[in-house]
Amino acid sequence: MSDGSTTTIAKKTRWYRKWHRRIGLFVIVFLLIISLTGILLVWKKNSNGALLADSKTGSSTSLADWKSFDQLALVATEAMRDKYGKDIPVIISRMDARPDKGMVKVIFEGHYHAIQLDATTAKVLLYEERRADFIEQIHDGSIIDNLIGSKGYAKLLYGSIAGLGLLILTISGFWLWYNPKRITKKKRSTMAPSAPVKVSPGHLSVK
Repeated sequence: MSDGSTTTIAKKTRWYRKWHRRIGLFVIVFLLIISLTGILLVWKKNSNGALLADSKTGSSTSLADWKSFDQLALVATEAMRDKYGKDIPVIISRMDARPDKGMVKVIFEGHYHAIQLDATTAKVLLYEERRADFIEQIHDGSIIDNLIGSKGYAKLLYGSIAGLGLLILTISGFWLWYNPKRITKKKRSTMAPSAPVKVSPGHLSVK
């Protein structure tokens, strides 16, 4: 019974090992990309501006002194064209207001350039390269959607493959670690010497 049990465990372990190897080879590129970009994203705020630009400080933190968002958007659009040429897309994706800094950051669609403006004077504080956004899009797969225009489906597929692959590798990896321990334990229990039989002197007979 014990031999059959260890044989079954060994057979299952070989099955886990086979699929652990196959799934690992299939998702290794996804996991490598996610792990490397994840490390970069963790360090983006400590990269001295290499990945994430520092937020500059404007003239006033009082909202009453600020120019309107329409005025700031117009200044940002003109500044981007002056800096990078008239052909650069200037569709605004969002405008991030930083009241504590007296600054508004204008982010555009279609590229990774942004601009920081003094919210009071509309003066350009910084032309920003949003490298962290580029890395984040690689990390979550949305860069594929941007390239082929798949409306988020490529990101879903990318994330699902990576997530399911990692889940399978985790489960199979656990059994590859645990099953040999089970086999060793069962073999030791079957090989353990039986306890000696004690016979009391009163039951001995001499013929």
